[in-house]
Parts: sequence; structure tokens; C-alpha cells
Amino acid sequence: MPFKPRVSIVGGTGALGFGLAVRFASAGVPIVIGSREASRAHDAAANAARLVPGGAFSGLSNADAVRDTEIVILSVPFRTQAETLKALKDVLGSRHILVDATVPLATAINGRPTHTVGVWHGSAAQQAQAVVPADVRVVSAFHTVSAALLSDLEHLLDEDVLVCGDRMADKQQVIDLVERVPGLRALDCGPLEMARIVEQLTPLLISINARHKVRAGIKITGLSAG
Repeated sequence: MPFKPRVSIVGGTGALGFGLAVRFASAGVPIVIGSREASRAHDAAANAARLVPGGAFSGLSNADAVRDTEIVILSVPFRTQAETLKALKDVLGSRHILVDATVPLATAINGRPTHTVGVWHGSAAQQAQAVVPADVRVVSAFHTVSAALLSDLEHLLDEDVLVCGDRMADKQQVIDLVERVPGLRALDCGPLEMARIVEQLTPLLISINARHKVRAGIKITGLSAG
């Protein structure tokens, strides 16, 4: 069954955005890859189509990608998050769910990827909510999945995606999208303010992966199968 809301990925030319694009397309979700430069988005869409021959991809400028979709995944470095969202203010509106995958890593200020910087709003997701128009619904997700493993379509995923947001209906749409991908389970982790905790798991996993030479994910135990 086709996934009804249309999905775009702002920053879809980056590692995480591209990995999400090919995984979702493999699961039958049409994907619009967005970039500041339409030519880069077009090239990324062509590369994705070579990896997923049956996938539906298009590549557009960020504004054009957002304009014609309902679920917008934001996958950009923290240092460009606010600037990117401000540039999209005229096209983001009440029909949009913005899925923020931004992590406030200290690399934004030339620091280490195992450290984070303080965010005045509490989290990158809450900063996104403060920047976008008030009627845009922000959900936080995708902070603990490996970009490399997403892009490796031969790898069988087996991990959880932690989802935070203030409206259950919005979170459910994101959960439905996540669970189109075999091996991914999405968990409702509460309101958007919980993103300040979930975002801190990214540098933790970076540290674990560097120390143990793995690509670890998150799996929450003790939950019923339903």
C-alpha cells in the first residue's frame, strides 16, 4: 500500500538524509530530495535511483521540495539548522509535519563530535519549533540510526527510532513512516521537550562506535509486541 503523505528530505544530499531516502524508497515511499542547490539534489536523486531501481525519487531545491510535500525531514548540520528553516518560512505551513533530525554537536563550533553545545530553547527540535511558523508541527526523530547502515541496503536493520512530539496524531504519522522500513520500530517517547534527552544519545553512540569499532543503535526492551 502506498504511503499517502508525500515526503521530502531537506538535506537529502547528506549522509543521513540520503540513507533515509534510499531506505524509504525501498519500502515504497516516494521521496523528494531537497538541497540548497537544485543540481545537487538532482544528482543525489539520480544516485539514489541507481541504488533503488524501483524507487521514486526527485531532486529539487529545498523550497520546491517542501512546497509539494506534507512530511518534511530536516537532516542538516546544527550550524545551518536555523538558517535553513528561516529560508523556508514562506513555504512551510499548517499542512506540514517537520521531522527534525538535527543534533547540536560541538562540531558546529569546531568541537568534538562526542560533545554537544547548549541550546537556549532546550533542544535542536525546540529551536526548530521556535523558528518555523507557529502552525508547523515539529516532531523529533532519527537521532540514533546510522547513516552508513541506512545506505547499506544489504544490512538488515534491527533497532528503535525514538520519536518525540506534542501531538499524538503527528507522531503517529511519523511512526507509520518509520515502520515502513523493515527492522525499524518507532517508539513514542513523549512531548517535544524530551528531544533534549534523545539528541544527547547521538554523541554517546558516536563514542561507543569509535571505541568498539561498531555501528551501534538503540533497542528498548520490556515493551509488548503491540
